[in-house]
Amino acid sequence: MQITASAISLNVDDVSTSAAFAQQHFGFREEMAADGFVSLAREGVGFNLVFLRTGLALLQPESLRHQRAGGLIVAFVVDDIDDQYARIQAAGVPVTTALQTEPWGERFFQITDPNGVIYQFVQWVHTATAAVNPAV
Repeated sequence: MQITASAISLNVDDVSTSAAFAQQHFGFREEMAADGFVSLAREGVGFNLVFLRTGLALLQPESLRHQRAGGLIVAFVVDDIDDQYARIQAAGVPVTTALQTEPWGERFFQITDPNGVIYQFVQWVHTATAAVNPAV
């Protein structure tokens, strides 16, 4: 099997608001759009970010039509976490989870878009725990 592209599709109440948030704060660009649908792309990310309007009649499977993008996190691994944190703060985006470093070497922070989609920025850093047990 050869996979030629990938996407994450998220149901949200206001497609244009989530799309604008991802474009403004993460550098995505619109690739396709229609009523209740937008597909965003960004060089080097490896997937398209798709927003679908909650309740959209064409959404399959039908059982997902009225569910919202909850219980998941869209994570971006970066090599400049402190710079990204400062950039997000300077843009006035409310921070959901402040910048912190876990014992296993994950340095991260989280923000939430106006539709409740959680984005996490991650940088893997070397710590004593991570160096001793890199599988953690």
